[in-house]
Amino acid sequence: MEPQKSIVVLDGSLEAIDSISEHLRNEGFGVCAVSDDGNEGIKLIERFEPDIVIVSLVLKGLDGFGVLDRINELGLACNIIVTGSFSDDAIIAKVMEKGAKYYLMRPVQPEVISARVRDIVSSKASLQDTVRERKKSSTLDEKISNIFISIGIPPHIKGYGYLREGIKMAVETPAIINNVTKQLYPKIAEKFETTPSKVERAIRHSIEVAWNRQRIDAINAIFGVRVYIGTDKPTNSEFIALVADKLMLEGLVNY
Repeated sequence: MEPQKSIVVLDGSLEAIDSISEHLRNEGFGVCAVSDDGNEGIKLIERFEPDIVIVSLVLKGLDGFGVLDRINELGLACNIIVTGSFSDDAIIAKVMEKGAKYYLMRPVQPEVISARVRDIVSSKASLQDTVRERKKSSTLDEKISNIFISIGIPPHIKGYGYLREGIKMAVETPAIINNVTKQLYPKIAEKFETTPSKVERAIRHSIEVAWNRQRIDAINAIFGVRVYIGTDKPTNSEFIALVADKLMLEGLVNY
């Protein structure tokens, strides 16, 4: 049997709270807290850190939209099911953009809510996996940024973002470094809505900026045994490969 998930139920109707909570408990789910007030609901979510939040758009105090905003502002990791009486496409789109997994039109039967909870529980990508991937991506971005700072690549130039993306691609798919012209540059260009040639030039410029600053000690600390001095600088593919290799050796992949 699937490990049961903890759930917080927020609804402006006490009757609905009782009905939803009772049904979920009968289905074996753990309802850890309920409230008809949005401000109190946020405190409950912070306190219990539930896997799933079921929230109505109509609440006392802070409404459902406000609850979604606060969840995002606080970085609270939870799957969200929203219920509401609005059928307007723009409102539904707004709810989904704010992070809801499902929007269920009221009146909605507890059985339907329970089914959506089960969909979340049985989804292939668990919430923990999602959070882990976000942390991994954040750690990798931070590490690359620290390397750029130490060797003197300023964040305001275009090549900074292109270069960081190229390194991340090389970390995720090392073989791509063997085909930078036909694969790596075009993929970066597609993401940033530019051309492969502009990507290549901007990355080359970023490396030139770093080498012109002559931070030899920092450069050698990054790349190890090879000494880069004067005009002796790596090509785009060499630089990307060297940084990617360093990150992989430090265990930032496959953890």
